This record gives sequence, C-alpha cells and structure tokens, in this order.
Amino acid sequence: MFSTGQLIFAAFFAVGFISLIVLAYKKDRALHQRYFKGARWVLVAFIAFVALLSVLKALLRP
Repeated sequence: MFSTGQLIFAAFFAVGFISLIVLAYKKDRALHQRYFKGARWVLVAFIAFVALLSVLKALLRP
C-alpha cells in the first residue's frame, strides 16, 4: 500500500508536526488562559448537548 520511504516520511512528519504544535501551545499558554477563561464551560455544554441528543435518540427510537 505505502512504500517504506513513505511510511518513514509520514512518521517523521507526524512527530515533527506534533512537536511544533506542543511547543507553540506552551509558548502561548499564558495568553490562552487570559483570553479564553470560559472556554472549558462551552466545551462541557457542547458535550452535554451531544450526550442529551444521543440519549433522546436512543429513548425515542421505535
């Protein structure tokens, strides 16, 4: 399916990309905490909404 060279490239690319993302996040962490204080509650509300829809779908299924 993929050649050995392609798999090696994909592995190096994934490791490098994830490393850069982590370093960028660590660098901007103070700004994130300052400007996005309530973002966790938005995530919690979204997950709760999706869970509620899933439960309703399961209960109302004929």
